[in-house]
Amino acid sequence: MNLLPDITQGASSFPLLTLLVAIPAVGGLVCFFLRRHAAACRWLSLISTLVVLALSVVYFVTFSGQGGWLLYEDYPWIERFGIRYTLGLDGISLLMILLTALTQVLAILVSWRRTFELPLFFATILFMEAGILGVFLALDLFLFYLFWEVMVIPMFFLIGVYGHGRRVYAAVKFFLYTMGGSLLMLLGIIALVIIHAGQTGEITFSLPALQGTVLSPETEWWLYGAFLIAFIIKVPLVPFHTWLPDAHTEAPTAGSLDLAGLLLKTGMYGLIRIAFPLFPVAAQASLPFLAVLAIVGIFYAAWIAFAQLDAKRLIAYSSVSHVGLMVLGLCAWNQTAVEGSILQMFNHGITTGALFIMVGMIQHRAHTRDLDSLSGLWAKAPILSAFFLFFALSSLGLPGLNNFVGEILILIGAFQANPWWGILGMAGVVFAAAYTLRLVKETLWGPPDETPEWQDLTPREYIVLVPLAALVLWVGVYPAPFLEPIREPVRLMLEGGIFTALNGGTP
Repeated sequence: MNLLPDITQGASSFPLLTLLVAIPAVGGLVCFFLRRHAAACRWLSLISTLVVLALSVVYFVTFSGQGGWLLYEDYPWIERFGIRYTLGLDGISLLMILLTALTQVLAILVSWRRTFELPLFFATILFMEAGILGVFLALDLFLFYLFWEVMVIPMFFLIGVYGHGRRVYAAVKFFLYTMGGSLLMLLGIIALVIIHAGQTGEITFSLPALQGTVLSPETEWWLYGAFLIAFIIKVPLVPFHTWLPDAHTEAPTAGSLDLAGLLLKTGMYGLIRIAFPLFPVAAQASLPFLAVLAIVGIFYAAWIAFAQLDAKRLIAYSSVSHVGLMVLGLCAWNQTAVEGSILQMFNHGITTGALFIMVGMIQHRAHTRDLDSLSGLWAKAPILSAFFLFFALSSLGLPGLNNFVGEILILIGAFQANPWWGILGMAGVVFAAAYTLRLVKETLWGPPDETPEWQDLTPREYIVLVPLAALVLWVGVYPAPFLEPIREPVRLMLEGGIFTALNGGTP
């Protein structure tokens, strides 16, 4: 059976994309209502995420090398207000869907031993997966905003209820930052829909339709600013970054994994899929300003990371520095740099997610994340330490590992756009080596403390870490399968025609 959508008819023969979103949503609902059956919820959560991962891998293999819109669904929903249930999958969202599916399987596995309110904990992870998948697939602004909020609420509870220390403070701070940006975006959506209706007589939230709205320069800047603030808060760019280290520090391991691996990527994805196509003139004019914020973030966050004593907080600030480099790639606005930024979104989710997982493993054994108390781990758990070193080397951009590929593409493209951007971006990579090597030195080497020798990696921990390590090597040595799906969507985006296929043109 041909599973490719008939773009001219506007819908797939079978709702394959809805299936991706529905599986974790239904699983979350079942866990929510089966609160007294912890073991059943644990296995249901794992099976749900594994099924989503299997579907994502099938889509990735099936559509590898194809351009245009790979899958597309469009159904009437709230017709009175022009709201439709529209989902679309292209190469960019395909890569993000694969990352989401893998990350959520790992989030379940690293939380396998939890006993505190287990069904509700896993329900939040599944609801969040449904929301994130929806964000990466939605092509209707109302639907996009709905999924955007759906993913935020479970993270709020994941931090505030299941986190550590100042978890309530971190959760409220996260919520206020993201909700402030979300409300601005909602105002922008409503204003854009009203303007479009005034010009065409049609109320619609469709992204392809709204892209054709004629805006005065002043109006375009105001609307673009509303969307831009919402997305760069989620990225986050300096100075909107202060919620992230607190959220990472207090979140459980699964929460940190989802924050670094997925939620930050939704901000980048929003820029690529929503803000830039809808407001191309303002977006093009804002690129130098965004590049300045990105460069400041690269150096500022690297400097702060180097000074941290908490391993988790150090990795959190490193994320701010890394996403600064990704945004710099978008600002270069050429094929090489943008491809590098999108690939680096995937790479960062794998590598930084792995580091957060490993810090959680170390904390479980040592009962601390303090770098001053963690010296000599190599002598106590050599295999765990070897994996930690491997992912740390990937994070600093060692050639042959995944982060190097994305970073070199970004830097080449940045040099082409502005040599100073390339030079400063390269210096930022050097700073990344400084704080990463400090993390490795303080953690792995030095005299071990007097506590008994640890248990090295367990079978469950091998199951978590080995696939991540394999992906790091695969992308580092042979990145072509991950670059091929995004090449055509990036070209269309740079030419301003990312929604051409949805308007009846050639996909």
